[in-house]
Amino acid sequence: MRTTRIHVDLDLRPGTEVLLPATASTRVLRVLRLRLGAALVLFNGRGGEYAAELASNDRSGARARVGEYSPIERESPLHVTLLQGVSRGERMDFIVQKATELGVQRIVPLSCEFSVVRLDEAALRRRVGHWRGVAIAACEQSGRNRVPEVESVMPLETACASGGDELKLVLVPQAPATLKTLVEGPRSVVLLVGPEGGLSGREQLLAQRHGFQACRLGPRILRTETAPLAALAALQALSGDLAG
Repeated sequence: MRTTRIHVDLDLRPGTEVLLPATASTRVLRVLRLRLGAALVLFNGRGGEYAAELASNDRSGARARVGEYSPIERESPLHVTLLQGVSRGERMDFIVQKATELGVQRIVPLSCEFSVVRLDEAALRRRVGHWRGVAIAACEQSGRNRVPEVESVMPLETACASGGDELKLVLVPQAPATLKTLVEGPRSVVLLVGPEGGLSGREQLLAQRHGFQACRLGPRILRTETAPLAALAALQALSGDLAG
C-alpha cells in the first residue's frame, strides 16, 4: 500500500510531534480514514523526507510523530523555469500541477497582451496562493521533496529581462527551428509559453531581444495547457531524467 506523503512547512526533527496542516488532517482522517499508528512520509520542501506515523487526533487536528530522516531526492538534473501566460480557471491549475510532476523548478505566471484573465491585485494574490497549493499537492503525489517556486504574476517584459546565461526558448508554432535542434545538453532552461491567445508579434520580438530563441514542437498548434507540458516532457527526455 502506498504511504501517504504530506508537506509540512516546519523544521522537522526525529522524535518530535508536529501538527499537520488543516487540509492534510482532513485528508488523513476523513478521506483516507487512517488509524493512529498509520505510516506517513513528511517533507518540508528543503530536501529529503522523514518517515512518520499518525500519533494523535484532537480538536486542533491530526498530529504526526517524526521518525528517521532520508536524504532521498527525485529532482531532475535539468533546471527548468516555466514562464507561462496566465490561463483561465482549471487550465492554469492543470499546467502548474503537471509541470510540477514533470520536474520544473520555477513557475512564473505572466500577464500578456492576449491574456483572457484580468484580475485585480487582491484576486491575483489569492490565485497565486492557490497555485502554490496545487504545486505542493503535486509534490505530495509525485514524490518530489522540493516544491517548485510559484512566483507572483508579472509582466512578460519583466520576466524576459531577468535571468542569466540559461538556454531561453519561446514556443512559436511557425518557428523554423525545432526544440530538438536547439537543445544540446543544457543544464538550465527558461521556457516561455503564451496564454490562450498566444503571444503577440510585439511580445515575440521582445522575447527574442532578450535572448529567447523561437522554436516549434511539431506540425500541429497545441493549446496553452498542452504546449508547455509537451515541451517539458521533451526537454526532460533530451537532457533531463526521462531519457532512461
